[in-house]
Amino acid sequence: MNEAIASGAGAHNDAAAIAEDQHIEGNHGHHNSGGLIALSVGAIGVVFGDIGTSPLYAFRETFASHHGAPGIQVDPVHIFGVLSLVFWSMMIVVTFKYVLTIMKADNKGEGGSLALLALINRKTEGASWTAPIVLLGVFATALFYGDSMITPAMSVLSATEGLTYVSPVFDDFIVPIALMILVGLFAIQSRGTEKVGKLFGPIMIVYFLTLAGLGMLHIVKMPSVIFQMLNPVNAVNFFLTDGFRAFVAMGSVVLAVTGAEALYADMGHFGRKPIGISWLSFVLPCLLLNYMGQGAMVMSVPPEQAVELIKDPFFLMVPDMIRIPVVILAVLATIIASQAVISGAFSLTQMAVQLGFVPRVSIKHTSAAAAGQIYIPVVNWALMIAVILLVLFFRSSTNLAAAYGIAVTGAVTIDTILLTVVLFSLWKWPAWKAIPLVALFFLVDLTYLGANLIKVPQGGWVPLAIGLGIFTMLTTWSRGRALMRQSMAESTIPMEVFAKSAHSSATRVPGTAIFMASTNSGVPSALLHNIKHNKVLHERVVILTVAIQDMPYVDDTKRCSIKDLGQGFYRMNLRYGFLEETDVPAALKRQDMCGGPFEMMKTSFFLSRQTLLASAKPGMAIWREKLFAWMLRNAASAMEFFRLPTNRVVELGSQVEI
Repeated sequence: MNEAIASGAGAHNDAAAIAEDQHIEGNHGHHNSGGLIALSVGAIGVVFGDIGTSPLYAFRETFASHHGAPGIQVDPVHIFGVLSLVFWSMMIVVTFKYVLTIMKADNKGEGGSLALLALINRKTEGASWTAPIVLLGVFATALFYGDSMITPAMSVLSATEGLTYVSPVFDDFIVPIALMILVGLFAIQSRGTEKVGKLFGPIMIVYFLTLAGLGMLHIVKMPSVIFQMLNPVNAVNFFLTDGFRAFVAMGSVVLAVTGAEALYADMGHFGRKPIGISWLSFVLPCLLLNYMGQGAMVMSVPPEQAVELIKDPFFLMVPDMIRIPVVILAVLATIIASQAVISGAFSLTQMAVQLGFVPRVSIKHTSAAAAGQIYIPVVNWALMIAVILLVLFFRSSTNLAAAYGIAVTGAVTIDTILLTVVLFSLWKWPAWKAIPLVALFFLVDLTYLGANLIKVPQGGWVPLAIGLGIFTMLTTWSRGRALMRQSMAESTIPMEVFAKSAHSSATRVPGTAIFMASTNSGVPSALLHNIKHNKVLHERVVILTVAIQDMPYVDDTKRCSIKDLGQGFYRMNLRYGFLEETDVPAALKRQDMCGGPFEMMKTSFFLSRQTLLASAKPGMAIWREKLFAWMLRNAASAMEFFRLPTNRVVELGSQVEI
């Protein structure tokens, strides 16, 4: 992890991580300002879109036939057993695990696997067991990318399938309509979501109220379903009655909690308290009422009719007179859920770039007011292509259900492992307090994961293949940058020695030269090439290192440090958090302790561009070196990443073997 974070500034000029102790608890994030109610409404619109669309398919898929095992019977034992499993899954996984426990482990207010990983690394630096923890955290990140591909396909397909209950004419047009919606969704990403985002909260409030209202329409026919859902004995009876088939059904029950990890990942935008309030006081009750209503509807009809209703209980519970608006509302909800996960992929990519797991990419800000609203073209179009392929390959939400659970359960299980590290190593909980809690979480997570692993032949291999592919790229980039830094460090000379010799042998010319450096020691290769070929030095020479910290934001008072090396040479460090934009000119304009203020029209920026030569050295396999070289060639320009003035940049290349 230290090596990975040290490569945070990107493809050619990576940043050295400078550890700085921070408090683990407390909500210090730069989430949007506003009242508690406003933040809670905003959280409903963004955070809960994924889990909010689960009633469209979760209950249905639990009773479907999977993997050679016949579908479970539609009778009181199984209906009440599934409802009980749904309730206790929401309580244990979402409420106890995420809302009440994991969300307390914030990195300056920010959440998510990478933020937590950076926090653990900073607090446990040097521990021998951190390497496998880092790999697990990176794999959770890779699984999230898989989830961000499957969620839009699954959600939009499940909603558009409701059109078949409006008119049979739509049967042959479900896939084309879903593709049109998805292509349109990705096409508008470049315009930003600030204006559309203001509508998300009210729309989702209406959607959740609709879920609750539909549920209550049927609960009144069988009020006892409320007690049956809350009774854990029903869940136990389900397993005692069916054994293996109950275990298989757990792979579909988990669909009811997909999106739970989004609560933690989006914590920096809204804060822990607004998300917790929204979940406990509004979202959770609405979801439970809808699931109860689905169960009550199926149980209140004769058995032969119940078998038909269980095939799609959500849309069949809707009265005919409001079916069209409910289908439209469901489509809007799935679009919002898809938007949230796409935006999450953008934010995660920005974080991964800064932490050194992903090459520099072009990042465009779509809002002057909200720094977190960004658009990354390469991620957007890659996701769109992947989503289109998934829709064309699986063609229905039922087929996609097998692929959906793997990514979610894998990420949720890894979060439990990271939480275990937090409880024992960071919070110092005693064993008697931590072990029962962790054991409960692992019992649930591993049951879900095991049930979903059965789905691998039926489509579960898709997110695993996506996750392994992205994991390989993330670790290859991190390892390649570490090897490249090591190779370059072997041939460097001390800056102090160079400054004395260069001052006496080179001609000094007016102006300022800033040489971007990847580390705090040695002479940048661009400076060596410049004096070798041009034989001149500017009056003021600044060696600048951009250092990405293990925290989301850095105070302006700690942004810059400067060391005077003599003879007009200076070494400057700029520190940024992993969620901040690295605007070098803006930072330089605020500095006047480096031989005077900086004037951009009298300042030249020199960048080193390395070309990798694959070799038989023992650092990495040849195929990984070639993959790293390809990523290096396709990384975004350092000039754009650091926001350097286009007419003041000089790039000098060199070749490196690793």
